[in-house]
Amino acid sequence: MRTGTAKAATRRRRFLRSPWGHAVLALVLVTLVQGFLVKIHQVPTGSMEQTLTAGDRVLVNRTAYVSSAPQRGDVVVFRKPAGWGPAPDRSLLRTAVGWFGEVTGIGPGNTEYLVKRIIGLPGETIECCDAGGEVKVNGTAISGTYIYQDFPFHAGSFDCSTAATSPRCFGPVSLGRDEYLVLGDHRSVSEDSVSACRIPAAPAGCVRTVQRDDITGRVDWFVFPFDKWGALDS
Repeated sequence: MRTGTAKAATRRRRFLRSPWGHAVLALVLVTLVQGFLVKIHQVPTGSMEQTLTAGDRVLVNRTAYVSSAPQRGDVVVFRKPAGWGPAPDRSLLRTAVGWFGEVTGIGPGNTEYLVKRIIGLPGETIECCDAGGEVKVNGTAISGTYIYQDFPFHAGSFDCSTAATSPRCFGPVSLGRDEYLVLGDHRSVSEDSVSACRIPAAPAGCVRTVQRDDITGRVDWFVFPFDKWGALDS
């Protein structure tokens, strides 16, 4: 019995010292890091320009909200909720590759992720717009230098009270417990929480919120392209 145990221990040591053993250990380490600490995501669209550009690789801090709640202005990654559109059709091979990506955090996964900026927090009421075309939170206007190519708005001639209503207008939207309202920085092209509401006679239930459990982390760092390397200035 002791001889068998000794042989097994020797085989384990040899494996761990081998290139295959090193590869397995590295894979386990990467899996743990990306599963619990940080994860690299690729920005899928231009909805967050100029803050983020399609194709950028960003580092998402998965521990950002362990002891605190998401805050207004945070750029977050979240799992695409079911009500945000159909899932893409994938081949069996792509699904298998995605399964590997889900388990290890390496390569594409099968879960769709989106990146937006938090504007509304649980319990708040959000609407647009005030007389100056700004979003209002609980009746107070907020502005952001990050907004890029917003919808046209002209007070008195093309606003939220004129016959021809500006597509910038929406709401009011009252958020429930653990609900967040998110918008893209590139407002005029963003498919976000209120994109379906920016039309005359918007249908009831047009608002698409994000649940706290779907938020996987905060975008804190640029990884690629290298000329952007560094902390995200949000």
